Amino acid sequence: MLDETDRMRIWRGLMRWYSNLREEIDLSKAELRAAVDATDVWIDSNQASYNAALPVPAQTNLTLAQKTFLFCSVALMRVGVNVLRNVLGEVD
Repeated sequence: MLDETDRMRIWRGLMRWYSNLREEIDLSKAELRAAVDATDVWIDSNQASYNAALPVPAQTNLTLAQKTFLFCSVALMRVGVNVLRNVLGEVD
């Protein structure tokens, strides 16, 4: 689970992200922070299920950090390929 400092970093980063996009989200700052906290708790609570869903070589051969980065990469692609490119570079 993330510590308070990291949760604050995510919260501030999300506020800047949406502000830079000029995209309004229908949440107050406190509600967005609660969503960050809930997401972190959910990830912590469901990590065993995620690991079990991976193919066996990935379960045993990837580190926790590598599994997390894999998860995040797939989630970023669901936002859009340009977001994924911002993190991974060229993906085509």
